[in-house]
Amino acid sequence: MAQQFVQSRIKGDKVVLFVKPTCTFCHTARKVLSAYKFKPGRLDCVDIGGRSDTGAIQDYFQELTGARTVIRGSECVGGGSNVADLHESGKLEGMLQSIGALE
Repeated sequence: MAQQFVQSRIKGDKVVLFVKPTCTFCHTARKVLSAYKFKPGRLDCVDIGGRSDTGAIQDYFQELTGARTVIRGSECVGGGSNVADLHESGKLEGMLQSIGALE
């Protein structure tokens, strides 16, 4: 069920953040991404903090990406620090443009 939930959310043409409200790295990633002008529907923040299967979802992230942290997706760039580093290096904008996520 967790695998199906995650797979139903991730798409190649959009950015999906799986977040928990209390996660400071999630807040970092959201802040970084707020600097970009996304096309409608191309940024999806999915709160998994209140779900009964949060642990199973994070176990599936481990299978997919090698880490249980919640900022994950089909092409995982890592956690909040990784997103911030990509932004600071100028690489994040190119990645977002390459999938057509930005206006």
